[in-house]
Amino acid sequence: MSGYRFDAAAVRDRMVEGIKKLAAQQGFSRVVIGISGGKDSTVTAALCARALGKENVFGVMLPDGEQKDLSDSVRVCEALGIRRRTINIGPMHEALRAATDQQGPTAGENEFAVPCHKESDINVGPRLRMTTLRYIGQALGARLAGTGNLSEATVGYCTKDGDTSCDFSVLGALTSVEVVEVGLTLEEVPRDLVVKTPTDGLSGRSDEERLGLTYRDIHKYVRFGTCGDAETDEKIRRKEQANLHKRRMPVIIDPLKEDA
Repeated sequence: MSGYRFDAAAVRDRMVEGIKKLAAQQGFSRVVIGISGGKDSTVTAALCARALGKENVFGVMLPDGEQKDLSDSVRVCEALGIRRRTINIGPMHEALRAATDQQGPTAGENEFAVPCHKESDINVGPRLRMTTLRYIGQALGARLAGTGNLSEATVGYCTKDGDTSCDFSVLGALTSVEVVEVGLTLEEVPRDLVVKTPTDGLSGRSDEERLGLTYRDIHKYVRFGTCGDAETDEKIRRKEQANLHKRRMPVIIDPLKEDA
């Protein structure tokens, strides 16, 4: 484990400069961010505000029906001085359920019914949020800043075509532990939101409870190759392998390329 050194303040400043450089290269000045009130979106918004100016950061709160901690999202926007908008995706979610008629009979002999599936339904929220953010971003001439971190990507704790979809990833090179460390150097954001226990906002359980893993163990696995427990390492490795498809472009079936 020797050789690993994480200077949170230096990393923070390099990230701000990286956002500035990307904006200059690609010719954009505005960003849209989905604000959940958790550490990842909070830190992402703060870094973008430092890089591009708070007037160029648009925070969008996207509850799916009732969200108990929506006030935390409001606090983030107020603390950073960024403009905000709340759009409830609940009606969209209900409309999708109705349109797919998950429990109803099929309409014809060759049609199939869509079964109720809890995980499929949970993943609807991130995908509807992405669609909404894309709509707003294009309308404002803004890019969509991703908020996912490396720990989530490693074990696949993210939704394909949902929170994995963005124009650029701010935290994608940092583990969850490192995001907290960077966040604690940002005096403009509330400290309690940076260290708040991450939850999915849907199941009533924390991220770590759903994963059956701790972010500290995932951090050690990513940075040092082992968390110190062989059984946990193997569990992380299996999740990593099973979810590589979420981190890669779709496989292209190329009939014009002969096998080697």
